[in-house]
This record gives sequence, C-alpha cells and structure tokens, in this order.
Amino acid sequence: MHHRPKLAIPHLPTTSAFRATLPAKPKLQFWFDFASTYSYLSAMCIDRIAKDRQVTIVWRPFLLGPIFKRQGWTTSPFNIYPAKGRYMWQDMARQCEKLNLPLCVPDPFPQNSLLVTRIAHDNREEPWLPAFVQSVFSAEFAQGKDISDPMVLSSLLAGAGAEDPALHLRRAETDGLKMSLRRTVEEAEYRGIFGAPSFVTEGGALFWGHDRLEDAINEALMLPG
Repeated sequence: MHHRPKLAIPHLPTTSAFRATLPAKPKLQFWFDFASTYSYLSAMCIDRIAKDRQVTIVWRPFLLGPIFKRQGWTTSPFNIYPAKGRYMWQDMARQCEKLNLPLCVPDPFPQNSLLVTRIAHDNREEPWLPAFVQSVFSAEFAQGKDISDPMVLSSLLAGAGAEDPALHLRRAETDGLKMSLRRTVEEAEYRGIFGAPSFVTEGGALFWGHDRLEDAINEALMLPG
C-alpha cells in the first residue's frame, strides 16, 4: 500500500501578527479653532476623505485668539476688515452648498470657544472626540447655538458618547488643563501656524486653509508610513 506524502502546511501568522506587519498609515495633524468658519468645513469632511486616502487624522484643537492678540488684533480679521468679512460669508455659503452643509451665521461672531477648546484638548485621544467636534461645529454654524453655554456642551458631550459630561466641564476649569492648552498654542506658533484650519504632516510641512486639505493629504502620503 502506498502512502501519500504529508503536505507541509505553511505557518500562517495570527491576525494580530499580520496587522503588526502592515505599514502604519501616515498621520496628518488637523489644527482647528471652534470659532473658525473654514474649520467647520474641514471638520465635517476630513474623516471621510482621510479614510478614503488611508491617512490617520490627529485632531489638534487650539485657540487663535492669543495668536491674533500678539499681532494686535482684538477680534477676527473678518470683523476688522468688513470687505473681507462680507466676502468670507458669501464664500462660506458657496462652499457649504457644495458640501451639502447647512450654514447659520453665529451671533455673536466669533463665538467664545475657550471652554469647548479646553474640553476637546483634554479629550484629544478619546475615540468620541471627532463626533464631539463635529457636533459642536454643527451646533454653532448649522443651528446657531451658543457653544460657550455649558448646558449646550453637556448635551453635545453626551450625544458624542462621553461619560459624565459634568466631570469634563469641571476639569476644564483646572489650572493644569489651562496650562496644557497654553502650551499647545505655543506649539502652534512654533510650527508657524497663524490661522485655521491648518494641517501639518509628519515631516513638518504646513498647509493653511480648507482649500489646502487635499494638498496636505497628498503631502502626507508621500512620506513613508
């Protein structure tokens, strides 16, 4: 009787081992200010675009106010220069129509984004952060809500999946968190950021403005994973 030779079965890596061998997705930092109109546009579409292009987005909430103040500005340049402001709102209407996004001019503009920025900065590693950020921008620029109102933020935190919204509101008043956000603003200035949205690749390349999002992603993909 003839015996068939046993076939050697190759060793297959486990799922986790296989994943470990895959190249890491390139990362792109997304610097945004909740009071920024064009940050609204980027925040509402960046997840979808990045997923399609296989890029990991690092969400970086920060404040433009201190940067503007050091330039001698006490409010948004869109308020300082009326013609620029009128054009911006006309352009926002066009861009929102293109992206199928509603648009409501906040009153006042710009909104006080200090509290919500502290909360977002404190939870920048949480999986629910993108949903929270998008809900804040939608509340502000689509529904005309006051994003400085703790009650509004508490509802948005709960809707995004954050546990114990009251705790996040209390943490936003701690000295350690305030100092951490100040350091983040200093980092933004060090990187050359002067407006929002801004995008920074792993190689340090800076891109400013929603209309440069695609260019920033292309640059990020040119770097090894």
